[in-house]
Amino acid sequence: MTVSELGASIRHRRKQVGLSQQQLADEAGVGLVFVSQIENGKESARVGMVLRLLDTLGLELTIAERS
Repeated sequence: MTVSELGASIRHRRKQVGLSQQQLADEAGVGLVFVSQIENGKESARVGMVLRLLDTLGLELTIAERS
């Protein structure tokens, strides 16, 4: 998965649950700019913040060996 694909997944789920970017940012305890940047595929070293977004949206990150 690329950062762009992760961002698209976050955007899709956010819209699916009916949250604005600001609402997601508030609920996850992150900034609006961060939500916007991650949804637009900007690479970031703030993995903890990404995990908070995923948790807020009821998503989880799975790591598996490539086949």
